[in-house]
Amino acid sequence: MGLWQWIDGLRDGDRPSRALVAVPFVLIAVVTVVDVNVPPEVHLGPFLVAAPALTASFAGPRPTAFVGAVAVLAQAIVAVSRSSITDLNHMYQIVALFLISAIVTFFAHLRVRSAAEMVRLRTVAVAAQRSVLRPLPLYSGPLRLASVYLAAEEGAQLGGDLYAAARTDRGTRLIIGDVRGKGLDAISGAAGVLGAFRALARQEEHLPDLVARLETGVAAHRIDSLNENDDRTEEHDIAESFVTAAVLDVSDEGHGLRLVSCGHPPPLLLRQGRVRALHATEPGPPLGVGPLAGARPTEDVFAFRPGDMLLLYTDGVTEARDASGRFYPLAERAASWTGLGPEHLLERLCADLLRYAGGHLGDDAAAVAVQRLPGPG
Repeated sequence: MGLWQWIDGLRDGDRPSRALVAVPFVLIAVVTVVDVNVPPEVHLGPFLVAAPALTASFAGPRPTAFVGAVAVLAQAIVAVSRSSITDLNHMYQIVALFLISAIVTFFAHLRVRSAAEMVRLRTVAVAAQRSVLRPLPLYSGPLRLASVYLAAEEGAQLGGDLYAAARTDRGTRLIIGDVRGKGLDAISGAAGVLGAFRALARQEEHLPDLVARLETGVAAHRIDSLNENDDRTEEHDIAESFVTAAVLDVSDEGHGLRLVSCGHPPPLLLRQGRVRALHATEPGPPLGVGPLAGARPTEDVFAFRPGDMLLLYTDGVTEARDASGRFYPLAERAASWTGLGPEHLLERLCADLLRYAGGHLGDDAAAVAVQRLPGPG
């Protein structure tokens, strides 16, 4: 078995390139050769410690320990070549190199273990996110749907943005929202809202009644969560735990839709090259704080004709900034996308948004495109 095959078997996790693995060995060889040939009063042995230290930065504990052992062996060869291995100066150098190699090997072990734990946590987070944020159906009655979720942090898929669609006897109900906060608390809140929406969307005949039930459920969930940590729940603590949402009811018959806004950015209606923001006449407070505000959900009715496109989004889209700090002009950009289908529209939106923000979003972003297909009604 060759040296490279033996090293390949020692590598932990993602394997570094052979050129990178070769660097510590080249360093050891160069230091050893030079140290043997310099005058007796010059000692280059301490430079050998760089080899295991460098290895620990990109490899696991076993390769690091192996490089450390090679470095110690090289220091012993230098000692024998220059005087004697029992020489006090060389003995101290060998012992110090051995101890430092052991220390960096231990830290390499901690780094690899931490990286493995992060991979496991990320896997669990992605599985949780997918179980909560299910893909929307391509079609729902006379509607064609598409959705996208963009995580602010590369590789992360855990956040509080949410969307869902539920088929009813008379049409399709949709929700898009954003839970305040991030991480497990946010996804727990999102799971609660989505679970309640899916269960209640077919039970409540009127949209305001559905939103009122969602409001009650979110408020109760928040109070219970706070009471788990403190029996004394303050009103301002409850008010800081909320979910902005837009809930819509699109009927199969007729050419209209109903909207209840709970502190969420207004949907955009794309029609024949024009974009119109569907502002609620009386927007309600976010879900979870309605009882404190004493508000009752109210709905607005808008025309939604065959060929029209509805773009729902979270504030992670409109609050994305460019290098000069300007917000993303969604309505302006969407005006040029009115001829696209839902999937292509969201593809264009994602590419344009990431390019505008320099490839990095400040917050998670979600968007849903809904198109009413031509047909009877």
